[in-house]
Amino acid sequence: MDYYQRLNLLFVTIGAIALGLYLFLYLKRQHLLQRARQATFKEKHRKLLQKTPHYNNLTDEDKEKIEHSIILFAYTKEFVGVGVDVSEEMKVIIGFYACLLLLHIKDSHCYENLQTIIIYPSAVAIDTVQNSGGIYTKEKFVIEGQSSNNTVIIIWHEARQEAYHLRHNNVIVHEFAHEIDFLDGEIDGIPPIEKSKYHEWCQVLFGDYKKLSEVALKNRDWGRYKLLGAYAATNEAEFFAVVTERFFESPNHLKRTFPELYNELESFYHIDTAALVKK
Repeated sequence: MDYYQRLNLLFVTIGAIALGLYLFLYLKRQHLLQRARQATFKEKHRKLLQKTPHYNNLTDEDKEKIEHSIILFAYTKEFVGVGVDVSEEMKVIIGFYACLLLLHIKDSHCYENLQTIIIYPSAVAIDTVQNSGGIYTKEKFVIEGQSSNNTVIIIWHEARQEAYHLRHNNVIVHEFAHEIDFLDGEIDGIPPIEKSKYHEWCQVLFGDYKKLSEVALKNRDWGRYKLLGAYAATNEAEFFAVVTERFFESPNHLKRTFPELYNELESFYHIDTAALVKK
């Protein structure tokens, strides 16, 4: 066998292996989807949802829809506990808030690119490299959650407290807002929206982002921007994630303080969260 024949055989073998792996993963996913379709939502899981501030005022149709979505989410994502055992409560609550964001957004595969949910019991410090004028320094950075590389990290201590009480912040909502932002392939504060709404979205959200950035830089005269906080001024992606938190956690406050911003989020998520919760 000469060189070119061996090379051709190598390519054929690699192609066969790749095809076999693709078929294996495809069949595995279809099996999981079949199991998810056959599964029923447990009453003990429904009681967990009834303790949240967002579930009870959903319509019966939306309750049924989100319960099915939670099952699909739980069957198609890998949950990994670090220093903690993954419980059914974790899967149900994380799945609920992740799926609440998508409740009226067309995404039948429920975060298809997302593969893994990593859960820590409490805040974790990660190493980050900072660049200042060409000088690189390694620093510790404490996180409550993170979204990157088809993985979402959730700190359960904070997430559990925020899940059952309206507190302005909700780490699950925040991280999955990033996942929604990335549905169009870029994390830039512009989720997949209709082309006809693109200009207005940018005008409203980025207009408020720019004003917030100016206030945060001066760190005074916060006025109404105190509701959004300094972290929202980090960049456009973080602004979108934070205002999504406020939209679900403090909707009436957001609606009174930033009516145009609230309207844009309501138009995107197709949920009137001010009617969904009282705060």
